[in-house]
Amino acid sequence: MLNSFFFKAHLDDEEEIVIVVHKHWLMGLRALWWPSLVFILVAGLLWFNHTEYVIYGISLAELGVLLWWIRNFLDYFLDAWIITNKGIIDLAWHGWFHRSSARVLYSDIQGVAYEVNGITGTLFGYGEMSVEKISTGSTITMPYVKTPRRVEAIILECMEAYMHKKNLKDSKTVQTILAEFVAGTLQKKAVEAKRRPPVQQ
Repeated sequence: MLNSFFFKAHLDDEEEIVIVVHKHWLMGLRALWWPSLVFILVAGLLWFNHTEYVIYGISLAELGVLLWWIRNFLDYFLDAWIITNKGIIDLAWHGWFHRSSARVLYSDIQGVAYEVNGITGTLFGYGEMSVEKISTGSTITMPYVKTPRRVEAIILECMEAYMHKKNLKDSKTVQTILAEFVAGTLQKKAVEAKRRPPVQQ
């Protein structure tokens, strides 16, 4: 539900989301830990003082902390890869008014790789994914991806389906061109045959 709401706007016509890849949930907890703790501590101040001005002050402080919490959540949630039936959309959220997006079609992908590094990465099953582009030789990367091997398999499966569909489409186009060429050649020969004078016996 959230994925459709946040990421649908990035899709082209006839493009469908296969999976949205976020960083591991531990990164989400790490991003939300301090805002959540501060929110609870500030709310706990009401136990010590219930005066009107203190309540107003705490309410304003809680509103600020809530905005901090939402900002950290969006920073975690909106830094994602959208794996579609046509390619990969690399999204980055840098703040309330700064977002960036890069699209890599499957026909422009040279290779997909992942690396699991360190004890926590091995224990919790996250690693860094990278996709290399054919056209520029550059790579797009995403750290802390949960189950990177599974994500790699999904990307390769989507890539194979896309290339198969593209090859079928290309072969149909070639067949149509050849059929039109042959039909044109036959028609030209028929017209030339009609124009020739009959052979006198």
